[in-house]
Amino acid sequence: MKRFLWASLVAVAACEPRSSPPAPQPPPGEAWLSDKQVSEAKIVVEPVAIHPVSTPVVAPARVAFDDLRVAHVFSPVAGRVLRVLAGPGDRVRRGTPLAVLESPDVGQAFSDLAKAEADLRAAEQEHQRQKELYEARAGARRDLEAAESSYLKAKAEIDRARQKAKLLPSAAGGSASQEYELRSPIDGEVIFRSLNPGMEVQGQYTVGQAVELFTIGELDPVWVVADVFALDLPAVAVGADARVALPALPGRAFDGKVQWVSGALDPAARTAKVRIVLPNPRRELRPEMLGTATIAGRPRDELAVPRTALLRLGDQTVVFVDVGRAPDGRVRFERRPVEVDDAEGDWVAVRNGIKPGDRVVTSGAILLVGLL
Repeated sequence: MKRFLWASLVAVAACEPRSSPPAPQPPPGEAWLSDKQVSEAKIVVEPVAIHPVSTPVVAPARVAFDDLRVAHVFSPVAGRVLRVLAGPGDRVRRGTPLAVLESPDVGQAFSDLAKAEADLRAAEQEHQRQKELYEARAGARRDLEAAESSYLKAKAEIDRARQKAKLLPSAAGGSASQEYELRSPIDGEVIFRSLNPGMEVQGQYTVGQAVELFTIGELDPVWVVADVFALDLPAVAVGADARVALPALPGRAFDGKVQWVSGALDPAARTAKVRIVLPNPRRELRPEMLGTATIAGRPRDELAVPRTALLRLGDQTVVFVDVGRAPDGRVRFERRPVEVDDAEGDWVAVRNGIKPGDRVVTSGAILLVGLL
């Protein structure tokens, strides 16, 4: 009886279907996918290689005038303001009168010119007379030489007086008037004015502290002057693209080009001036606005991956690398932490974590995170 029961159990066990062995499981940090799953998830894998990358340089900056398109107008003479002819916002041409001053210096300059002209005529006549006497053997050579010396001195004096009068144009058209016209030295817009009728002003050529009376400038284009630290200077080149952001104009960005890089550092700040030229047709950018300049760095060859390959998990930056096939034939994707340059651009330089030739997931990596 016992022998019959044992034989029955063996027969039943033999008839029961055997269960298949469990599929191998991926280790921590890996995701295994079949070829069909890789295709459906549209996962793209590319080998790691050397690519040109650039790290932008970010520096504080301020808006400034083009220094060849701005003029700070002072009065060369001391005097009193009679009339103001131009105000802030006015467009002026070179030579346009800005104000009229009453100045004794102007009257003195034209008086000196008239006196010099009279002295020249007298000296010229005396020189001619002494020359005729000497040629007729009726005069001494010493008298001729003295007359010639006086004539040369008078010519020098009238040249000096003419130059001084030329620097001080009279509102009366060159007559012996004390009125002086203060004129614009350039074409541009009146940005600033600091004088009023009746005000006394000091002259640049007189004793005292002269005050700037007008600022004339062009606002299109403008300069943006960035202060770049010495460590970042090797990455900055003339002609590089630059983008300027200003807190005064939130949500806006202004694109320009690097025009000049200083050859010396500021001894106090240890920075170099970098000049960016920006078009300003709408006059939105105004001198002394503060902001930030982002300058495209020089391209350099680095081991790099597309930015789409990078994932941020916690405090780590990771990529997924195709490391071959699992025992059951599925594709193995291994998560690897990497150290990268924190910079903008389509390609990001990788410092460690991968090597040339590694096959990195460049598209669809986010889908692998859920399988870990």
